[in-house]
Amino acid sequence: MPPKKAAAKPNVSAEELLGHYREMLLIRRFEEKAGQLYGMGLIGGFCHLYIGQEAVVVGLEAAADEGDKRVTSYRDHGHMLACGMDPKGIMAELTGREGGFSKGKGGSMHMFSKEKHFYGGHGIVGAQVPLGAGLAFADKYKGNDRVTFTYFGDGAANQGQVYETYNMAQLWDLPVVFVIENNGYAMGTSVVRSTKSPSLWERGAAYGIAGEEVDGMSVLAVKEAGERAVAHCRAGKGPYILEVKTYRYRGHSMSDPAKYRTRDEVQKMRDERDPIEQVRDMLLTGKHATDDDLKAIDKEIKAIVNEAAEFSKESPEPALEELWTDIYAEVEA
Repeated sequence: MPPKKAAAKPNVSAEELLGHYREMLLIRRFEEKAGQLYGMGLIGGFCHLYIGQEAVVVGLEAAADEGDKRVTSYRDHGHMLACGMDPKGIMAELTGREGGFSKGKGGSMHMFSKEKHFYGGHGIVGAQVPLGAGLAFADKYKGNDRVTFTYFGDGAANQGQVYETYNMAQLWDLPVVFVIENNGYAMGTSVVRSTKSPSLWERGAAYGIAGEEVDGMSVLAVKEAGERAVAHCRAGKGPYILEVKTYRYRGHSMSDPAKYRTRDEVQKMRDERDPIEQVRDMLLTGKHATDDDLKAIDKEIKAIVNEAAEFSKESPEPALEELWTDIYAEVEA
């Protein structure tokens, strides 16, 4: 199954470009603030930042429709913000406060929003993949034309349950887009040391699943590929795999010193392929915005993030009785 040829560059309006810029910048500034709060001891447990990978989720959300679902791994704050979850509720959850999306009980890796069709970050590597297929199965059963985006990383791509899920998803023609966020490092192990296959998306060929590789540092390339994947699923043709080649600037988690790669490697990616800077350059060179316009957007985004941080600090910690809530679902016989 050969990879698809890249289509001609799509025409994009100034409004769309500014929207992508704003969304990616919100994720970047939010994650930078989360890193600061973690360093201050206000965020406990694990914290995996999305800095560098913003174009992936922003591009795919631009291809999604209302009612489409998403489920992902523990590197999940960007996905929450991109699908419209309130930054205040996300930050409050990170700090374990009552105002968080999981009432302070889930933390970074385990918060949900039924309203935004966000079905969680998940801490067990690869565990969200069969869950994503299950969400897609429910939609096919209901016949509602919805699609589920199931995100996982290059490390999770070597988990056995991924391939069991591929088999069932293709067997039942489930409307699920499997998104492999290949950032080059499974925790601290380079993909070239952990994976023999030259590409990850082509493994789906064994099950007859269509797919392609995408430049994950270009929000427009991701959106374009996402639209192809979504159209495939909505047409009843079964699942689709997108291997999105991206890069994270920080370590695997906040506790990772990232000594397995050089500073020069990271800086080179920042200087040459940063997803936000690419869109910034397009806005400026196309005269869609001035430098002052973009500074104003940055100031606005920083205010939103600072407000979220203050909300998280002021929100009370959960009461002890909260330990016993949301354990069982109440259903009528």
